[in-house]
Amino acid sequence: MSEKQVDKFDLGQSDPQAGKGDPLAAAAGSRWLTPGVLAVGISVAAGLVVLNFTAALYGDELPWLKAADLVADMTAIATGVLGIVRVAMQAEARTAQMHSALTASQTRLAAIVESAMDAIITVNEDQRIVLFNRAAERVFRCRREDMLGQSLDRLLPMRFRHSHGAHIRSFGTTGETSRRMGDTTTLWAMRGDGSEEFPIEASISHATEGGKRFFTVILRDITVRKERDTALERQRAELRELSAQVHEAREEEKTRIARELHDELGQLLTALKMDLSWLNERLMALAPGSAANVAAGERTLRMGETLDRLVHSVRRISADLRPLMLDDLGLEEAASWLVDEFAGHSGLEVSFERRGERDLSDLDKKVASTLYRALQESLTNIGRHAGASQAWVVLAADDAVVRLEVEDNGRGIDGADLGKIKSLGLKGMRERVSFAGGELEISRAPRGGTRVHISVPLPPSPAGDGEVA
Repeated sequence: MSEKQVDKFDLGQSDPQAGKGDPLAAAAGSRWLTPGVLAVGISVAAGLVVLNFTAALYGDELPWLKAADLVADMTAIATGVLGIVRVAMQAEARTAQMHSALTASQTRLAAIVESAMDAIITVNEDQRIVLFNRAAERVFRCRREDMLGQSLDRLLPMRFRHSHGAHIRSFGTTGETSRRMGDTTTLWAMRGDGSEEFPIEASISHATEGGKRFFTVILRDITVRKERDTALERQRAELRELSAQVHEAREEEKTRIARELHDELGQLLTALKMDLSWLNERLMALAPGSAANVAAGERTLRMGETLDRLVHSVRRISADLRPLMLDDLGLEEAASWLVDEFAGHSGLEVSFERRGERDLSDLDKKVASTLYRALQESLTNIGRHAGASQAWVVLAADDAVVRLEVEDNGRGIDGADLGKIKSLGLKGMRERVSFAGGELEISRAPRGGTRVHISVPLPPSPAGDGEVA
């Protein structure tokens, strides 16, 4: 229900004949008062005037003329009286018809108001209730007889009464209000017995009748909907927290596996390579130059090359799981390494730029992981979908916020792709950034490709040790 302003409060306005209450206007609509009849009447009246004037001049000399004039005058008077009586009767019938139509219109309006599902309350200029429908009785849990004539303040929480009065005065002057059905702003009302407050949404209008102004509010109790919205928001918050915990657990597990691969498996492979070198040296010393010895030496060399590739694969897998330099050296070094690795594998020209003077070595691990994974996902998308030849990465930080910007000159992402169900990488990136308190923006880049911009607020940096207060 939208806000509206009514210029005239007329319950009979819906009837086509409701605006015709003038008896003369009703008489004018009679079939007897046509232009022809009026013309004949005017002619007869003019003839009577001439006859009266002639009788006054020659009546003494012509007695029959005076008698004829008297008869004509009496006939005209009788006809006029009959005409007036007829017009009065027609006007009375018309008035009765209008009254009946007005009564029927008022009955229909009252039935509509009573059957409305929303509460309808009308107050006068003194904020006294003059209309209180059946739905209002259910919403406010009080009887109509107890509310008619009462102040509207009885249905308002104490803390809102002053502001409500100011709002009504402003609305009466300007005819504008910010309160409409469907607004996200929640209004509050009080049960008729003062037992509890409850949320509502409402629209307000005003009308004028007999020079007096009336205000009507149509309102809806949204307690159940508010409870459902609150429960839904709580569930969403719980899901976000659960998602963050899952991401954190995955990061911890990846860190553990990466360290085990790097440290334990790496050390075992290194020891195996050293033993293989020792074995090769002993074989060469036992029977130098023999065919069997040469074949064994070639086999051990190939085994060494395989071990080298295995060590490299273990290091790569460990870095993909979680680069240890992210924990050891910080986000800046890890991001630079990731960009170099991506450029080497993809063949793209990728530049990395660091801006700002804020030191990121003490950056919170969760924030560092969020930005690193976002950079990793962005570079992966560029390599798979962008069709780009160049990419630019900017990592900037100041005292208030850290920003990551990734841009390419590829085909660009379509807006429809952002909402696809299968785009879990983007959804995961957005969820991570949101839980870290940041914002993620994906848009068209000035160079024609895709631009990913992430900003995460930071706590104030600690003052330097050498500062003097």
